[in-house]
Amino acid sequence: MNVRRRHISAVALTAVTALGLGTLTACSSDSAAAGNTGTFDVVASFYPMAFLAERIGGEHVHVTSLTEPGQEPHDLEISARQMGELEEADAALYLKGLQPAVDKAVGLAEGPTKIDAAELTTLETHGTEAGGHEDEHGDEHAHEDEHAHEDEHGHDHDHEGGADPHVWLDPVKYAEVAEGVGKAFQKADPDHAADYRANTADLVKDLKALDGKFRTGLANRTSDVFVTTHAAFGYLAERYGLTEEAISGLDPESEPSGARMKELQEIAKADGVTTVFYETLVSDRTAKTLAADVGLKTDVLDPVEGITDHSRGEDYLQVMEANLTALRTALGAR
Repeated sequence: MNVRRRHISAVALTAVTALGLGTLTACSSDSAAAGNTGTFDVVASFYPMAFLAERIGGEHVHVTSLTEPGQEPHDLEISARQMGELEEADAALYLKGLQPAVDKAVGLAEGPTKIDAAELTTLETHGTEAGGHEDEHGDEHAHEDEHAHEDEHGHDHDHEGGADPHVWLDPVKYAEVAEGVGKAFQKADPDHAADYRANTADLVKDLKALDGKFRTGLANRTSDVFVTTHAAFGYLAERYGLTEEAISGLDPESEPSGARMKELQEIAKADGVTTVFYETLVSDRTAKTLAADVGLKTDVLDPVEGITDHSRGEDYLQVMEANLTALRTALGAR
């Protein structure tokens, strides 16, 4: 337990250049680097993973996040210091397919137990095929989302074989991941297994309660369609029988084509869309342009990729409840 590796492996040192490492500084719950803390040291890739580690680990873990608050996680580069933290950690908790630099760094790190959240639930493909899906009431949503993954140059922004990595935005799938993380912590740190088990149960209970709030809150609505900046809410839409129409694809930095913007204008008019949602960590320019063109309102729908002073809540649960409030208003829920 917490047996520190004295030296970074030669493979990891060689990787510094290969990864194009920058000078970003890691953040953590107490601004300390991973390693030699006397607790179970967990390096998390970004906020949703850090939230799990902190809730499940409680007082027994020291959590360091590779992604700083306010930083767009898709753009993360790994510094030499962060590579060292990975080597020194007891566990690395990440979501393969979301942050390529993290995937490479974790693959090269020889020290930590590697916990891939993508392996703890079933990833699905959203917005890459024509047609729609049926919600729990049997309603067919037939809008085509395929254009949401191509920028004006025709580049596809799918992750890991087309799978959507944004599983944490579905409370049910996030609970599945939490259960898997809890089991991994119990195995890696058996001395505190009972506490990890209890903390996991408490978190899963909270996530199930959140799922219930979404089901009840969105039950009576006048529209099923919502427009977002990028295609992060596919799992949430599928869970609650909604249809997400995204300006950009899974990559929030991709630029939409003129054809896609025109298509979204038509969808907004046909489906009674009232609001174009944007998020705090990426530019709101295209969202506000689309809203102005069609005479719609704008609001925040937060993908909870990081908590900042601008977040509508202090943690995942609070921000998700704020998202529910925003969706209820936009969809005319009563």
